[in-house]
Amino acid sequence: MITKTTFTHWVTCPQPNPQAKLRLFCFAYAGASATVFRTWANYLPKTMELCPIEIPGRGRQIKSSAYTEIQPLVRAIATNIIPYLDKPFAFFGYSMGSLISFELTRLLRSEYNFHPLHLFVAVRQAPQLPAEKPPISQLPDPDFLTAISQFNGISDAVLKNAELMQIFLPIIRADFTVLESYVYTPQPPLDFPITAFGGLQDPTVSYTALSAWEKQTAASFCLHQIDGDHFFINTAKEALLNSVIQSLQFYS
Repeated sequence: MITKTTFTHWVTCPQPNPQAKLRLFCFAYAGASATVFRTWANYLPKTMELCPIEIPGRGRQIKSSAYTEIQPLVRAIATNIIPYLDKPFAFFGYSMGSLISFELTRLLRSEYNFHPLHLFVAVRQAPQLPAEKPPISQLPDPDFLTAISQFNGISDAVLKNAELMQIFLPIIRADFTVLESYVYTPQPPLDFPITAFGGLQDPTVSYTALSAWEKQTAASFCLHQIDGDHFFINTAKEALLNSVIQSLQFYS
């Protein structure tokens, strides 16, 4: 198979690296675009190529309607990512991205016989567990804003900017609808390693909820707790990346 080197609105690549032996596909948290991973390429070894996925409703796909159900979204990602699975690859998902990457691995397994080398999930409870908090996606705007502000992922300046929130609120609401409408379907466990990450000061996802990811793999499982809250991706990026790189060094 000829190595794919041209990227798209769905599959982005901040620093194309045709000589890389492995691709790391990244999936962002609710409301975020692929740009949250933009600087990660600076930390990866030359053997790895960073490919953040851009889903509709943000970034390069800002003009496309955001999805509100996970299965159509995952199917669309699969269609667009297949040409880029011509090298060994791994998935990293953060919060909502964890659930998306998990369901994507199951779809790729069942319909295309593709398997990542490793699945990394962060600050998201295991998919088989019931929701720990009541749904918020259908709350009136003021209540919805109050609810999402508790995650500490949006600055007060942005929350108080009516013009910005007019743009971002529908996207975030759609993403939470994706999460809250999710229905877990039991399938055999995956046959590759899963590593889960949690924030030591994250009040939204418990250690128990993270450790339950072990049930989703017949291979090895690791759980790392990192100093920080739900968005330690912003405050402890190097610690997070070092762990990911270390897990993938054997393959690259």
